Amino acid sequence: MVIPGVEVSLRRHPGLRVVLYGDEKVIQPLLERHPLVKARSSLVHTDVWVNMNDKPSQALRRGRRVSSMWLALEAVKNSEATVAISAGNTGAWMAMAKFVLNTMPGISRPAMAAIWPTSRGRSIVLDVGATIGADAEMLVDFAIMGEAMARSLLHIDRPTVGLLNVGVEEIKGVEEVKAAGRMLRNSQLPIEYYGFVEGDDVGKGTVDVVVTEGFTGNIALKTAEGTARQLASYLKAEMGRSLLSKIGYLLARGAFASLKEKMDPRNANGGVFLGLNGIVVKSHGGTDPVGFASAMDIAVEMASNELVQKIAADLASKQNLMELNEAIEQPKTAAAS
Repeated sequence: MVIPGVEVSLRRHPGLRVVLYGDEKVIQPLLERHPLVKARSSLVHTDVWVNMNDKPSQALRRGRRVSSMWLALEAVKNSEATVAISAGNTGAWMAMAKFVLNTMPGISRPAMAAIWPTSRGRSIVLDVGATIGADAEMLVDFAIMGEAMARSLLHIDRPTVGLLNVGVEEIKGVEEVKAAGRMLRNSQLPIEYYGFVEGDDVGKGTVDVVVTEGFTGNIALKTAEGTARQLASYLKAEMGRSLLSKIGYLLARGAFASLKEKMDPRNANGGVFLGLNGIVVKSHGGTDPVGFASAMDIAVEMASNELVQKIAADLASKQNLMELNEAIEQPKTAAAS
């Protein structure tokens, strides 16, 4: 699905060029069937790739510097490409991305952010699987990075940020989430912190950026995708159940088509790895050409809106505020002693 997906994205973005990394014996015949991709791409041959069941440690050890993933990431590191995108092994892709591109100053662990369709439009949700068990400071960093992504992708001057929790009351939730809430509330960062949000707030679009740790975020993402497919299958079955249902479908097919478009997970495919010195996108491995093109579209938009530079500036603001607060607190401590 990669080559057909690239073709869809190339039609949407006339100025886009693509570098393909992989086995030329497999890719070249596909290029012959997709002349647009052949005309606007170059092919770098390697017959080493990461299997879907490889552990990240295995992927880093076995032929790492000549695998298709590694070479694509090095192209970003060496400014030969603006974005790296893969539909392969998520753990290996993240491990290699962190190894090749390194995390930005002040970031201990990167996050994977996803676009979430809501009743109000779209929101950013992170982390959806990169960092399991994030501490309070990591959650604050996720908030900073997600807010920058919302400005880049959703074009909102001051996005609202919420922390996903089991309730909106300040006394509820695990200590890491409560501590992150206190830090965001008192940080003086240029972030519109909304407070705690619950699971149903994600779909409502209560905030523009929903922050959580990777275990919870990944379960929420997979649950939402599964629910969308389940509802679609229910509707399809009911529409063909009787003559009256079929007539009703014909009368309302425009509304059903709009609903299908909004619920289609392919249109929100593509997780962005945030916190790295470069833009890296992970496409769902089980998507089709339409879904892969959506992931490419996100990559193009992130690069066009200088996502990495915006995150770097926000992280620098956080560091400056921390240093200022420390300088203010030191005289108080000395006076008290």
